[in-house]
Amino acid sequence: MSAKQQMLLSIDVGTTHCKAALFSEQGELLRISKMKTTSYIKDGWTYYNPEQLWTGIAGLIRDIVVPAAEEAAVSVAAIGIASMAETGVLVDPVTGEARSPFIPWFSRCSLSQADQIAAEGNVLERFRATGLHAGFKFGMAKLLWLRQQGPSALDGAVWLSASDYIAYKLSGAMATDYTLAARTFAFRIDKKEWDSDWIRHFGFHPSLFPEAVPSGTIIGSVHSEAGSLLGLRAGIPVVIAGHDHVAASLAVGVVKPGQVMDSMGTAETLVGVLAERRLTEEDFGSGLSFGCHPVAGHSFWMGGLSASGGSVEWFRSVLSEPELSYERILRLLSEHAEANEAGSPTGILYFPYLSGSGAPEPDARARAAFIGMTAEHGLTDLLTAVLEGTAYEMEWIRRTGEHATNAAIKELILTGGGTHNPAWLQIKANASGCLLRNAELPEAALLGAALLAGVGAGVYENAEQAAGTVAASRRGRIVYPQGAAHDKYKVLFEEGYVPLQQPLRNYYRML
Repeated sequence: MSAKQQMLLSIDVGTTHCKAALFSEQGELLRISKMKTTSYIKDGWTYYNPEQLWTGIAGLIRDIVVPAAEEAAVSVAAIGIASMAETGVLVDPVTGEARSPFIPWFSRCSLSQADQIAAEGNVLERFRATGLHAGFKFGMAKLLWLRQQGPSALDGAVWLSASDYIAYKLSGAMATDYTLAARTFAFRIDKKEWDSDWIRHFGFHPSLFPEAVPSGTIIGSVHSEAGSLLGLRAGIPVVIAGHDHVAASLAVGVVKPGQVMDSMGTAETLVGVLAERRLTEEDFGSGLSFGCHPVAGHSFWMGGLSASGGSVEWFRSVLSEPELSYERILRLLSEHAEANEAGSPTGILYFPYLSGSGAPEPDARARAAFIGMTAEHGLTDLLTAVLEGTAYEMEWIRRTGEHATNAAIKELILTGGGTHNPAWLQIKANASGCLLRNAELPEAALLGAALLAGVGAGVYENAEQAAGTVAASRRGRIVYPQGAAHDKYKVLFEEGYVPLQQPLRNYYRML
């Protein structure tokens, strides 16, 4: 590390882990520290403790900043913060105290409130305004649920996402960016402003939501108290980098229509780009969600599966005794691949809806299923089928994205923990027929947050230039589809996986 190198500090507040890192202006990862995101359960619901979250992240920042400062090497140009998207907390703007715990994006506590919201207004017009289909994940549903628990908690409070809250603790400024505002179901992406009439319709005041700004905008600077706590100089610009998947897509170079990132984690998400335009009825029918991209004049589309890697976690803990280690999973899959050189599918269809389904058929009440098992199938077959089922689901989303954007998707740029599983990647390539490019950026969301911090501080001219700056570091392994195997997967997908969707969903509605 050079003595006077200008660095970018980034923070990623994630579902499973929180991380802080220092990057050079060229995108080189210099230091990183992480911790498990601790949750607790009360009355059957999962929560995060706001103060505990901040204390932990403050520790991470000190872990990377203090040693660098001792080497006389740290000169932080800006701080960028990305986070899980729909997770939010009520904060008192006068005292700075949290009025509620953090309610995570995956909490289903607000299912009935989401149904209430969906019944209000014209659904197509709401979609055109917000880019979303009403659902339990979004801020408005959570706020209705919180009001039901205790109306006084909302009096004079402000709803902040995880990124917003950490930015507030650093700077004392309350704000959010467009990518996070758009996950509340109260923000108009067509006008880039809060929908005051819609907010008032549910008995809330528009002041419940903070100022919304474009991704990469400086919202404040590190105040002296936070600086002393963290080992940072006061006055460092603070930037909200927003939705972690969108920030990660910037890091892997998804900045133009036709480019698509596949983020493989506990949840799996496809993120693509399109020119900014009025959303259509066809977009609505796709089940995809849309939002404001950090690159000016562009929007992003998004579709995901909330239990992708989560299905693997479920399998290893529930369907195996003792619990399957990751090492054994990789060994079993490797042995299966060697015995099946042609890459043929198992023939078992796994529908990966442990936490409901998203695009193109959003249904929070959908359930998971295995179909097509025989007495000859064993543990490895079922494990492989789980990976195949997630691949089928993402292929369904990919085709939907192609249709909605009228742009062919022949290549997927991969990031996330799932990229460490070669068997899974080959299955995904065979199911989709696409070339898969593993970006091999282990911390894409952190890098994206750093790049947007750099945009705010003027290190880069704009988001597109920032992404181009780190292009040379994206030299990943390429996975090609196996032709004969792809043909077999295609038949199972088109004649099995998709046609069985409606009968299964009809069954779920009976339960």
